[in-house]
Amino acid sequence: ADSFLARELVPGDVVLLNVGDRVPADIRLFETNDLTIDESSFTGETEPAKKNIDSVIRPNGAHSSNTNIAFMGTLVRCGNGKGIVVSTGTNSEFGSVFKMMLEEEAPKTPLQKSMDSLGTQLSIYSFGIIGLIMLVGWIQGRPIMEMFTISVSLAVAAIPEGLPIVVTVTLALGVMRMAKRNAIVKKLPTVETLGCVNVICSDKTGTITRNEMTATVLVTSDGYIAELTGAGYNDHGQVLLHKCDFPDKARESVHQLLEVGAVCNNASIINELLLGQPTEGALLAAAMKHGMYNVGDRYVRLQEYPFSSEQKMMAVKCSSKYDRDKGEVYFVKGAIEKILPKCTSYSWNGNVTPLTAAKQQEFMAEAHEIAKKGLRVMSMAKGTTLQDLVYVGIVGICDPPRPQVREAITILKESGVQVKMVTGDSVDTAVAIAQLIGLEVLPSQVMSGEQLDTFTETELDEAIPRVTVFYRVSPKNKLSIVKSLQRTGHIVGMTGDGVNDGVALKKADIGIAMGKNGTDVCKETADMILV
Repeated sequence: ADSFLARELVPGDVVLLNVGDRVPADIRLFETNDLTIDESSFTGETEPAKKNIDSVIRPNGAHSSNTNIAFMGTLVRCGNGKGIVVSTGTNSEFGSVFKMMLEEEAPKTPLQKSMDSLGTQLSIYSFGIIGLIMLVGWIQGRPIMEMFTISVSLAVAAIPEGLPIVVTVTLALGVMRMAKRNAIVKKLPTVETLGCVNVICSDKTGTITRNEMTATVLVTSDGYIAELTGAGYNDHGQVLLHKCDFPDKARESVHQLLEVGAVCNNASIINELLLGQPTEGALLAAAMKHGMYNVGDRYVRLQEYPFSSEQKMMAVKCSSKYDRDKGEVYFVKGAIEKILPKCTSYSWNGNVTPLTAAKQQEFMAEAHEIAKKGLRVMSMAKGTTLQDLVYVGIVGICDPPRPQVREAITILKESGVQVKMVTGDSVDTAVAIAQLIGLEVLPSQVMSGEQLDTFTETELDEAIPRVTVFYRVSPKNKLSIVKSLQRTGHIVGMTGDGVNDGVALKKADIGIAMGKNGTDVCKETADMILV
């Protein structure tokens, strides 16, 4: 296969996709091998989208429903595939967002509006004074030219020539202060707008959260509960056990649980950079926080049963490199409803205990409780055969909020600024994160993008000010939310990091982009960049 610049691609070209590749155009896939693509910058969904070659008869309009298309600008997380280019440049989905952005004009800032108003008023007053003086002079019989000269002199004196300089210097000082706080301001009047904002619409994935899956809680089969601190694909954090009678046995149980997650795993973390699936990266990071590095290297992998959407589980058959007993052992992870039926026993303080129906229900209830908090539940088991497994526990994984987000939202609320979350993610995840950061999530305050599509402008203007969480929203929905708030007299700040935020960032009174993980589209359209 030849390699050449992506800009030279034309519809009809065949493209090969591998792990780590950026998709160069919109591609209709005709061959996939466990292909998953991170579309979070496009759709706002944290979980990578699984791709296949099946026909999609009637997509529901959301990008996530087009399971046979790889979108331009997205990232291949796992597997590989081949496809034929169907659209490039401005004809691609990425391009359609860009076109929407070009069609929208950035609004004038409150300072620019008040300066325009002041200029208009001064002009009217100046012309009025000129006319009045000319009239008085004419009545008194004075020379017209002399009166005209006096009138113009008075008009010039009335214009505050120093005002633009004073305003510019004051704003420049504000920009310098913001720069010291790691905020790059691209336009001077933005500084003043920031002080006028009374509604902030924030994207979730990558803005409120880090867009890095993290294991936050684990429950072992013998009932020990631990919380994990830190976020991201690194070992910065601790495994904090809840109060228990046998801390040594609890540590051993946690070790056994995390060992399964780290061995039954195809991801790797190099210098805090993840290669592979985010969920598997979260399990590796959890093991590292427990002091378990390169656990997979202690075993020889003999066979792998890859994860599939039907099986909802992954298994590996291994033998130990260093033990004299070279017996084969299966490490299994996946959905608890698929793994528990294959378990005949469970681990209890180092001993294997037969699994009863009552205990099975208890484990299911534990998993359900964690899932209700918006976490993805991953269960673990191991054993000598796939039909005779020993259940070892569950891990709860989510994309947690950044530190200090809750405090920042509390300060904003106390200052009279409304905060609204606008995300492309599912309702459960959106509500769970909203509760964690202190947003109110009554049923009447949660609305989907599909509902917004059915509303007229008047209905939007009535509904949007009351809602705090918008989920499953498209770039067009985000734009309509910002426009509606502006129509109802609000000064709107928009924060975001993905391609899907670009249009709303441009239309908002102040667009704020994330510097470290934000896309170039966002940084280009935003008025301010947080670094």
